[in-house]
Amino acid sequence: MFRKPVRAGGRADDEIRPLFFTRGYTRYAEGSVLVESGQTRVLCTVSVEEKVPAFLRGTSRGWLTAEYNMLPRATLKRNQRDRASGGRNGRAAEIQRLIGRSMRSIIDFEVLSGYTLVVDCDVIQADGSTRTAAVNGAYVALCDAAAKMLKEKIIKDYPLHGAVAAVSVGINRGRPLLDLDYQEDSTAEVDMNVVMNDARQFVELQGTAEGHAFRRDELSVLLDWAERGTQTIIAKQREALSRPIGG
Repeated sequence: MFRKPVRAGGRADDEIRPLFFTRGYTRYAEGSVLVESGQTRVLCTVSVEEKVPAFLRGTSRGWLTAEYNMLPRATLKRNQRDRASGGRNGRAAEIQRLIGRSMRSIIDFEVLSGYTLVVDCDVIQADGSTRTAAVNGAYVALCDAAAKMLKEKIIKDYPLHGAVAAVSVGINRGRPLLDLDYQEDSTAEVDMNVVMNDARQFVELQGTAEGHAFRRDELSVLLDWAERGTQTIIAKQREALSRPIGG
């Protein structure tokens, strides 16, 4: 009898990996979080800058931008730093745009008038789904940065509305899977990243048939699992934010 392979950690096909947020992980950033999703670890910081891009000068709006980077030994073999390879690679650029769009979807930029929030996501250790972990950690760091701005009376109102989270889903050997690790992702026939808010609305979908085209019914299963996964993550984000930093 064929038995489906057991996932790492013995988790169910529709179960996310163990997820932890360590707030206040670094000293100087207005918001800083180490997010651990299984063996994937990403340091997310948010910095506040009293300026806006040129296209917003003279307006009453603020801005948010994001950067994503993978440290050289975040993976099994050492990767070159961007400066050594002649500039930022396309994958990193695409991921940081995803992070930026995800965070901007829940910000009232009128409240941030004159200020830019800079989100930095640095992958310390990669074991799949680094972009979704970065989104999840960035949100928690963003909440802390916003709270600090409000406490210090830099802004008059809290600028965030709602919550946002991301998770990967895919099909591997015909099996739908939630929150893929590297081994599952690297051999998946279908790979998808889903960003949703706490109103269960989609912020972004990134889906690709790597091995074979997928059917509409398979897509429905993946989206259902992604919805449950993101809402589970949002609950964990809120739990982390309910505790004092360092507590």
